[in-house]
Amino acid sequence: MSIHETLRKSIPDAMRAHDAVKLQTLRSLVTAMTNEVVAKKRKPDEFLTDDEALAVLKRAANQRKDSIEQFEKGGRSELALPEKLELAIIEGYLPALMSREEVETIAKAKMAELGVSGKAEAGKFTGILMKELKGRADGADVKAVVDSLLS
Repeated sequence: MSIHETLRKSIPDAMRAHDAVKLQTLRSLVTAMTNEVVAKKRKPDEFLTDDEALAVLKRAANQRKDSIEQFEKGGRSELALPEKLELAIIEGYLPALMSREEVETIAKAKMAELGVSGKAEAGKFTGILMKELKGRADGADVKAVVDSLLS
């Protein structure tokens, strides 16, 4: 079952459990995915592929993270709390990200393979590494690893 289908089928479970936060979060994710389907010029009742669904989930998670950061900067922790709860639910549907050590191991192997040595190639190398890791690692971790290896 695809991620999109799983989210749709989780809505009745959240309703039965009277979990308002989870229900609201799932509904917003399904809506975002339906909007993505329509934006891709497909019928609204079709499902996204898992790669497309992961992109929507990551976008939603990043939006929540940005909101949390802004609310906390503004001293509005009461507004950040619901965003944190939603983020936890969204992260439950995202695959686990690689640790920084795992990223570093792959980066070292790729550096040896491509012969990357200078800081001038850092941007290009980061792009190549991000394509290889394709959503399995946090971009900030990849950038930090590349910077530490090439400095």
